[in-house]
Amino acid sequence: MNLDLKNKNALVCGSTQGIGKATAILLATEGANITLVARNETKLKSVLQELPNTNQNHNYIVADFSNPELLQSKLKELPVAYHILINNTGGPAGGPVFDATLSAFESAFTQHLKCNHVLVQTVVPYMKAVSYGRIINIISTSVKQPLDGLGVSNTIRGAVANWSKTLANELGQFGITVNNVLPGATATERLNEIINNKANKIGKSVEEVAQMMKNASPAKRFASPEEIANAVVFLASDKASFINGINVPVDGGRTKSL
Repeated sequence: MNLDLKNKNALVCGSTQGIGKATAILLATEGANITLVARNETKLKSVLQELPNTNQNHNYIVADFSNPELLQSKLKELPVAYHILINNTGGPAGGPVFDATLSAFESAFTQHLKCNHVLVQTVVPYMKAVSYGRIINIISTSVKQPLDGLGVSNTIRGAVANWSKTLANELGQFGITVNNVLPGATATERLNEIINNKANKIGKSVEEVAQMMKNASPAKRFASPEEIANAVVFLASDKASFINGINVPVDGGRTKSL
């Protein structure tokens, strides 16, 4: 299937590592012009050099998602003409929800929902003007089945999923789709952090915990970032024009709910 994203402009958040980076590379491979967004300029410059480039226009924005106002001002530095928005932010620290501080909820809400909203409000006017928009939120399977030990993340991801569904209902009439990709356990730095924390908590080795997590999926392995990116890029294409307002688990079958 030729997804052909030539002449499409994509804004990809959290794109210096993991799923965000894999998504940016695959979108560029399909012909899109990429704007990378992350807080580390050195890493942004490095990824920029890795993007496939056949007469394409790639650039980046340095922004910290703890500050929505700064993100908003940074977006004004570039002409806002994006057909594709990939919302992707590293998850909150783990721990039981009962032990979570109010500041942990506030920080996660700012980084995941408020910044997503700033980005959407920035890009949608152009999407409406050209009758083409793809907003894809990379969140978590926890929106279908809460994950043990990720209390704040479960809470905030659920809020993002409901925000997304509401947007899908409002924007569908303009040729704009809004969908969520829900990665399962994926071989990223974030997963390594979760495995290490769990190993320390339960007194098992990192290798034992990793195998336990693999065994939780019928596939008996972790996903690669590229496997998640494949789903994201399909939803960003014209081929997915009648898919709107859904949650797509990409988890090897781990999620037990429908």
